[in-house]
Amino acid sequence: MIDLRSDTITRPTPSMRRAMAAAEVGDDVYGEDPTVNRLQDLMAERTGFEAGLLMPSGTMSNLTALSTHAGRGLEVIVPEGAHTYDSELGGMAVYAGLVPRPVRAPLGVPELAVVRRAVRRSVHYAPPGAIVLENTHNSAGGTVVPLEVQRQLGDFARFEGLPIHLDGARAFNAAVALRVDIAEVCAPFDSASLCLSKGLGAPVGTVLLGSREFIERAHRNRKILGGGMRQAGVIAAAGIVAVTEGVERLVDDHRRARRLGERLMGLPGFEVNLAELQTNMVFATVADAPGLVAALEREGVRAGSMAPDRIRFVTHHQISDGEIEMAADAVTRVLEGRTTTV
Repeated sequence: MIDLRSDTITRPTPSMRRAMAAAEVGDDVYGEDPTVNRLQDLMAERTGFEAGLLMPSGTMSNLTALSTHAGRGLEVIVPEGAHTYDSELGGMAVYAGLVPRPVRAPLGVPELAVVRRAVRRSVHYAPPGAIVLENTHNSAGGTVVPLEVQRQLGDFARFEGLPIHLDGARAFNAAVALRVDIAEVCAPFDSASLCLSKGLGAPVGTVLLGSREFIERAHRNRKILGGGMRQAGVIAAAGIVAVTEGVERLVDDHRRARRLGERLMGLPGFEVNLAELQTNMVFATVADAPGLVAALEREGVRAGSMAPDRIRFVTHHQISDGEIEMAADAVTRVLEGRTTTV
């Protein structure tokens, strides 16, 4: 089975398993796990922040960040389709009492003027509390927010006295696509959430990054949310391997996604927008996404149905060039009706 549902489905590499088996551990709730501390320090150093905090998931990391930045009843300005708004179960409202305010963001990129209009300071509206940007933007196609847009929004946030948070679940993909260091992607933000278990391939983990004072306050929210882990060095060890060995592989993921998208363009009833295809995701518009997903599984390919008319393929480091060609052949067979499994 060629599994292209997500870059989260990878298995730990042999070097990760060795590191996990040999990890020195302690109680991380007391801050005594040396491997967790090493991962947090490594991520802070790589990204240009003062400190980091290991989280079990990106959802918990984003929720911890927003609840640390902003108080109840405040608005959080987010790009339309943002993961924090669409795919985190309303957590910012349920737990933190925050009100999401989505703004228009073509290809996942909000314009400064649109964000400026969303900051409303009136007795009639909930006051602004924070701004969130997602890079890369998952539901827009894995698209990259240009550095200049990030800088503009960061400058605007500081002018308004608002914290700005980066949902950087795939920020390393953005850095590779932009051909810059990850620190440059993170520079405009007060905090960032960087996932280790997507393109980088670790089995679990996200690191929340920010100032030392911010991370100290974030500890409390992580604990309330049940994120206080004990001998977490066994997962942090895999995270260290992911950061040190996984980034250089992302360029191949992007190349393979481009190859798949180009092969699938022009197939009957299958519309690929190459403007969206910027990193490791191929989105397409089809008449019946769930039906196509089911037919492809019978042909040995797994994909994701993101909406009734939208299908997604995600490349990762455990997919080879040959498997990309096999997957494209399978999609072609199904769409051209050359299989009895439709």
